[in-house]
Amino acid sequence: MRWDNLSAPPDEGNPDGAAPATPPLPLALPGAIARTFDTPGFAGMTFYEVQAKSILNRVPGQSRVPFEWTINPYRGCSHACKYCFARNTHTYLDLDAGADFDRKVIVKVNAGELVRRELAAPRWRGAHIAMGTNVDCYQRAEGRYRLMPPIIEALRDFANPFSILTKGTLILRDLPLLRQAAEVTRVGVSYSVGFVDEALWRAVEPGTPSPRRRLDAVRELTDAGFEVGVLMAPILPGLSDDDESIEATVAAIAAAGATSVTPLALHLRPGAREWYAHWLAREFPHLVPRYRQLYQAGAYAPQAYQRELTARVRIAARRHGLHRAEVGDNRRVAAPRTPAPAGEQLSLL
Repeated sequence: MRWDNLSAPPDEGNPDGAAPATPPLPLALPGAIARTFDTPGFAGMTFYEVQAKSILNRVPGQSRVPFEWTINPYRGCSHACKYCFARNTHTYLDLDAGADFDRKVIVKVNAGELVRRELAAPRWRGAHIAMGTNVDCYQRAEGRYRLMPPIIEALRDFANPFSILTKGTLILRDLPLLRQAAEVTRVGVSYSVGFVDEALWRAVEPGTPSPRRRLDAVRELTDAGFEVGVLMAPILPGLSDDDESIEATVAAIAAAGATSVTPLALHLRPGAREWYAHWLAREFPHLVPRYRQLYQAGAYAPQAYQRELTARVRIAARRHGLHRAEVGDNRRVAAPRTPAPAGEQLSLL
């Protein structure tokens, strides 16, 4: 499936979402093992198990993000967020940025082994490693494949600083390992919660834990000693950018014990732009003209809109005692409340 001949979103064109019994391998994944699982949580999904050649990914020098290294144990994501900026990366694998991104997930089954090997290399200097900056490392597949425990164990054993951004509550499974790592190095944990409206959540983030469950996880991590920042993202024009939504979301974030809130307006890169547009035209056609106007110049909303949105979130944050609301590009990943040094400022998206 390609965008130039896409005629319907997946829930119209293929309502059952059923994967074939023996799915063919994408041309870009020779030697992968394709698996499907007969469980409701994985209905319609295919997992391509691969032996990756490397796992530490160097971010291009011209990137806007201040961290240099990432780990991505998965490609594709069952969270199925309509707006996900990483969608276009699936096209590099001869898969499409729409339904394939949601339903065809690449699993680097040797990720833990590779992390340990690459951290032990003489050339490695112990740079900060960010996770969850592309697709979520705590998506549903992690419950079956358990790639994160050996990754965290390796980072702990080498005292290598790292951070995790997630929408997944499965991170709580690894809380003992995170606490062990925080005793020897910097560990940042942050959550993404753009809004708390449950009807909107079901429509636009159908594969994620609910916002309330995510905020419950923020509270549990906070109670365990971590300072957890919340990335209030994305804020969706016409859907979650009104005063009522901002007030409710900031109030819930503060009540969960978060130490900071970072607002970020929706941005629509290629791949995500087309997929989100399909969804918007079907569900909220009256908003299409507004989006055309806001995003006519590219992936990002106008600076004036972003500044106004940030100001309203900042005011709400102060009202609810979140005085460390971050603005602009100073997007915070929280550091653990442990003897370890303070966390770094990281731009997450």
